[in-house]
Amino acid sequence: MDQYIARQPILNVHKRLYGYELLYRGAEPYTLANVSGNRATASLLSSTFLTRGIDEISGLRPCFINFTQDLLERNLPAAFPKNQIVVEILENVEPTDKLIAVCKNLKKEGYTLALDDFVYNRKLEPLIECAQIIKIDVRLTPLDTITRTLNRLQNHKIKLLAEKVETIKDFEKANKMGFTYFQGYFFSKPEKIEIRELSSVKVNLLRLLAEVTRKETTMEKLREIISVDIAISYKLMRFLNSAYFYRLQEVKTVKHAIAYLGEKELRRFVLLVVVSELASEHPGELTRLALVRAKFCELLGEASPYSSNSGELFIMGLFSLLDTMLGSPMDRVMDRLPIGSSVKEALSQQSGPMAMFLQIAIAFERNQQKKIISLLKELRISGKKIAESYMTAVKYANGLL
Repeated sequence: MDQYIARQPILNVHKRLYGYELLYRGAEPYTLANVSGNRATASLLSSTFLTRGIDEISGLRPCFINFTQDLLERNLPAAFPKNQIVVEILENVEPTDKLIAVCKNLKKEGYTLALDDFVYNRKLEPLIECAQIIKIDVRLTPLDTITRTLNRLQNHKIKLLAEKVETIKDFEKANKMGFTYFQGYFFSKPEKIEIRELSSVKVNLLRLLAEVTRKETTMEKLREIISVDIAISYKLMRFLNSAYFYRLQEVKTVKHAIAYLGEKELRRFVLLVVVSELASEHPGELTRLALVRAKFCELLGEASPYSSNSGELFIMGLFSLLDTMLGSPMDRVMDRLPIGSSVKEALSQQSGPMAMFLQIAIAFERNQQKKIISLLKELRISGKKIAESYMTAVKYANGLL
């Protein structure tokens, strides 16, 4: 039976990627009903380490994984690499003598332990002593409760992780309170949306983006653009000479590189570079998320009988965060680009035939299961296909970045 997982990014105070929380998403027909915590964690670990390979999923970043009372007392975390997992102790775990002994030993062996959805209780002191990270839900926990909790923890050598950080205001507030890590999608939402002039550099990048997305653009025009841009030329050569491609002969010229890639992949490469540059003032995870969405939407389009242009779905996913990258409303950004009306409608108005594919991608990120199931039925995509597509998209983004 196919097991489905997803991941949620965890960033540091500089908005740089620290790790991921891996989340069990269930099995065919894509549901979590009647799945115990033990089974969920065991399935996730099996899929991650034994089937897929952790490098495909996390790029070897630390992975936060939930462990139940039973799995902890059986010392299951010790069967997995200490440098690749963070042992997340669920909030309903009771600090029994057996459990505390296991946690102390895990800490001694070099494992990182985190307490999930933490609410202070004196009986948790032995676990606090074992933990290096404590997670607090900053949305559900009242401010005065958080303040009291932080005061009680100030004599412990722990780092604080803020969960459910969904806006930049949430991030700034938690940062001022002393949190070190932040989990949520605050980085994917515009920090400031206003009508303003874009910098000349970003205007030039948008012009380049416009040229690349024109249907009538030729290979010669693309070659001219790339040849006079040192940064893009360098990235193109480095990309083609990386381990991601296996060739017996090194690519030495831009002309050779262009011929090797071909028009479709060259257009796509330039798109990726430009979007990456547009996101340079934002967390690197923003670019990674855009790449995952792009490939995810493309693959979902290929799996659905209701999509005839997976290439446009790729562009839609890739451009889905341009408003955040540019700090400008999406409809204004779309006005500058000569792309299809279906893509513009999906991104500016969240409507039209293509919008549902992006809605699936976003719902999958946020574990909105009822919405996912409804959209999958409407687009006639199987639960198995969405899981395969997501993992392929993650691997694709990791390979490029």
